[in-house]
Amino acid sequence: MADTPYVRDDVAGFLAYLNAQEGPKMSQLSAVEARGMMQGMRELADAEVTPLATVKDLNCPGPAGSIPVRLYDKRAEREAGPALVFFHGGGWVIGNIDTHEPFCSHAAEVLDMPIISVDYRMGPEHVWPAAPDDCEAVARWVASNPPELGRQINSLTLGGDSAGGNLTIVTAIALRDNPADVPVIAQLPIYPATDLARHFASMDEFADGYFLTKDSMDWFGEQYAADVTHPRASPALVDQANMPPAVVVTASLDPIRDQGRLYAELLSRAGVDHVFLEMTGTIHGFICLRKALPSAVEDVDRLLYAFRSLVHKQMAGH
Repeated sequence: MADTPYVRDDVAGFLAYLNAQEGPKMSQLSAVEARGMMQGMRELADAEVTPLATVKDLNCPGPAGSIPVRLYDKRAEREAGPALVFFHGGGWVIGNIDTHEPFCSHAAEVLDMPIISVDYRMGPEHVWPAAPDDCEAVARWVASNPPELGRQINSLTLGGDSAGGNLTIVTAIALRDNPADVPVIAQLPIYPATDLARHFASMDEFADGYFLTKDSMDWFGEQYAADVTHPRASPALVDQANMPPAVVVTASLDPIRDQGRLYAELLSRAGVDHVFLEMTGTIHGFICLRKALPSAVEDVDRLLYAFRSLVHKQMAGH
């Protein structure tokens, strides 16, 4: 019998509350209903938005029409420097700019760089590869220094959580193989899905009762309809040599934990500079649960400070 995993007290309380709720599971809902559920979770469980000097909704030209993006910056204006292009989580089906506004506004404050949050197209209305197409288009647009940003961008960083962690790596590979107008100097995949083709032990260990479930992952996969053997769906399938340095983050009680661990291992094998942070005793989704999980406040700052340090190191070397 496997040892019972360590669960933090606040995480145990939150899970007990969630698991006692009546009603349908996400896999029994329509995509529209599930999106409403995630928006409601922000009101219930996430921190307040951090006030910033600049919060601006913009549109980026994309392969299928304009892509909504939101610019966050703690400063009204700044000298040339890096920007973070951020891809939200939600299984390529739910989530949006608003569900991740508390995290992005806080990250803009801590990292002290412009953050461009991307409202990419999602399944089932827009199946794969609509999402990676949009994410790459926005990254290239930011790199081209469009006047709408009102800031000179001399390098990119890419980041995102869960499905957005997957899109972070997919976009970084695209810009490694066909560079944008400015270099990608760092990436921040947070509890990323990296290999949708293989089965991992953590998917069995945390299949149910730990917030993200195997049922939900299967449902997301059906809605997204990706070719799981293709690197733009499963970026762990390609060589990671010459990828941007990374901070890779996992949660120890996460069904897709092992996919993040695998990615850190692949970077290590490829000789890519990286920091691997596993947040012990907590669950998938913690970056959007800072009110429900007081311990997530420290986790979020820990990963942001690690990323800030990596970016500064990269800037010093360029």
